[in-house]
Amino acid sequence: MNIIIKGKQNNIAVVDSEEILISDSTSALDMAMSIQYEANTSDIVIPKQCIIEDFFQLSTKLAGEILQKYMNYGIRIAIVGDFSEYKSKALKDFIYESNKGKYFFFVLTEQDAIEKLESTKNRV
Repeated sequence: MNIIIKGKQNNIAVVDSEEILISDSTSALDMAMSIQYEANTSDIVIPKQCIIEDFFQLSTKLAGEILQKYMNYGIRIAIVGDFSEYKSKALKDFIYESNKGKYFFFVLTEQDAIEKLESTKNRV
């Protein structure tokens, strides 16, 4: 996993990896804590392909479990990818509601992720 620092204030960690980094709540928290330690930031951009597919099946409750842990630790995350392939209304609603908040975002591009994290930073 490579971490690239971006953003207007150099305070957003962009993860560059081809491997699955989040497979359960423990690995999700380990990854975030490593990034927090190495990059001194709690704002993270991660590609969708770094997250196990079960995350996007809300019936597994993995997404809720992970995002609750992130919220408890003040970690904000933007997941980058094409989510149009998912047909689940529940997931679409979850993505829609998350994108209206200030902690978790599902966006199409890395630039969208950075902009979303920057524009909501002061609302936390």
